[in-house]
Amino acid sequence: MKQSWTWWLGQRISASLVLIALFYACGPNSTSSAQSSSPSSAGTGTQLLNSESQAWLRTTIASGNFADLRWPDFSDYRDPVKKFYELNSDSLTWVKGMNPTPQAQQLVDLLSQADHKGLSADDYDGPRWKDRLAKLKRQASEADALKFDIALTVCAMRYISDLHIGRVNPQHFAFAFNEESKKYDLAEFLKEHIVNASDVSGSLAQVEPPYPGYRRALQALQTYIELAKRDDGERLPAGKKTIAPGDTYFGVPRLTRLLRLVGDLPADANVPMNQQIYVGQLVEAVKSFQRRYGRDPNGRIDTQTLADLNVPLSRRVRQMQLTLERWRWLPDVPRRPLIVANIPEFRLRAYDYDQDFKLALTMKVVVGKAYGHHNTPVFSDTMEYVVFRPYWAVPFSITKGEMVPHLLRDPDYLAKKGFEVVDRKQNVVSSGTVTPEVLSQIKAGTLFVRQKPGPKDALGLVKFVFPNSYNVYMHDTPSTEFFARSRRDFSHGCIRLEKPADLAAWVLRDNPGWTPERIHSAMNGTAPQQVNLAHPLPVFIVYGTVIVAEDGIVSFYDDIYGYDAILDRALAKGYPYPR
Repeated sequence: MKQSWTWWLGQRISASLVLIALFYACGPNSTSSAQSSSPSSAGTGTQLLNSESQAWLRTTIASGNFADLRWPDFSDYRDPVKKFYELNSDSLTWVKGMNPTPQAQQLVDLLSQADHKGLSADDYDGPRWKDRLAKLKRQASEADALKFDIALTVCAMRYISDLHIGRVNPQHFAFAFNEESKKYDLAEFLKEHIVNASDVSGSLAQVEPPYPGYRRALQALQTYIELAKRDDGERLPAGKKTIAPGDTYFGVPRLTRLLRLVGDLPADANVPMNQQIYVGQLVEAVKSFQRRYGRDPNGRIDTQTLADLNVPLSRRVRQMQLTLERWRWLPDVPRRPLIVANIPEFRLRAYDYDQDFKLALTMKVVVGKAYGHHNTPVFSDTMEYVVFRPYWAVPFSITKGEMVPHLLRDPDYLAKKGFEVVDRKQNVVSSGTVTPEVLSQIKAGTLFVRQKPGPKDALGLVKFVFPNSYNVYMHDTPSTEFFARSRRDFSHGCIRLEKPADLAAWVLRDNPGWTPERIHSAMNGTAPQQVNLAHPLPVFIVYGTVIVAEDGIVSFYDDIYGYDAILDRALAKGYPYPR
């Protein structure tokens, strides 16, 4: 009886050992014989690599090149990729048991839909993920899993960085935005926010620009992607002359389809399909189109309007993508009111901050000439003070190029035009006839020209100063006739304001006693007066050729400085982008 009990107990123990062995051999973290060299790291949930795979990983990262990628050269991401795998003990992060993790699958889905963000899915291997996932399911080797893992790491880092700060460094275009202050530690970000995230899309939403205008542009992009697919692409015929309301125009059917498609012609507008007379609601639709393109809304189809109408909608999609890239260059959102001047649009907006930006004020502006190296610079700074009845200190380039030739012909030119000559301490040297000795010092840059305050002063009656290395500011102007034009690049670089008194009232609203009446009095006073802002305000000078307004209307503007074309060429080269 004792012997039978012993035998039975031994059989039970043996069976238990077999079951335990089978559990560890066939459990959720097990591998096939082809994967037996990849044991899990105890307690970490990561899948360690064998020595051969670890050596390959280190060599690949050190080279900064991986041939399986659409853009193999990832040298600009080599350091964060190296750090990421060090943080994860040189293990597989996105593959567990030869299956992609839920986070990996979510990432792949997002990368494959990058076009919805104004990016290119091809940049993040969008068309390649399907085959890679299929290969994992076919009992892939550890080498296959590792290639999937590093490809996803590189593409994820590229995607996160591109969404957050853009693909190209703005300073490559002399845009003075500092991307270094915005950069993430990509290795830490992936590990802390993505690797174990339950909602990868939600985690990545935080990396995009928080501006409402950016979100509206994203929505408009989806609309125009669909419109571009639906449009038949037919070109409108050119007439021998401008098409005026009431004229016969054989392009009316195509014009009707196009304007209905993009929303300028209401969907219920009654325009007969065989109509060839340009009249009625179609004229109003052209006016709407012209307004959206920054043209004079006169309803006449001239050469410029015809050219605008014939731009393929696919090109408008690209224009949106380029503008979205520049949205990502902007500094981190300030938690206070904000002033934004958009150069191609020739418009300024002031926003109140209330958890989202609320438009408080808008006006036309005049910006730097597109010709003659007078471009208004693109940068951000802080408005610190306002000067009423300002002097205009004439820049030396203007003095030398424009003032000196006049003085050579007429020594009394400055006195006649309300200018005077001063030294470095702003002491007046001459306010009358300019002698040859004074002229030589002006030409040498040791004496300077400034314009006396008053209604004829080039700066008008008030200027707004945000100290910067470009010596650019916003100001009033006596040349108000330029605001009636649709294209307004006439200055030497500074920004002229259509409604300077309104902006003064807005920026000084926190300064006690500065009512609109007092502002009017200061502008029409007898002497210069500087007023420091109670709360300095951030100022963004930006360059966006597509703007989606608060009402959802999409407007397109000319690439007056050629920055869209330059950016398009830079992006066409692929990774690594200019940094």
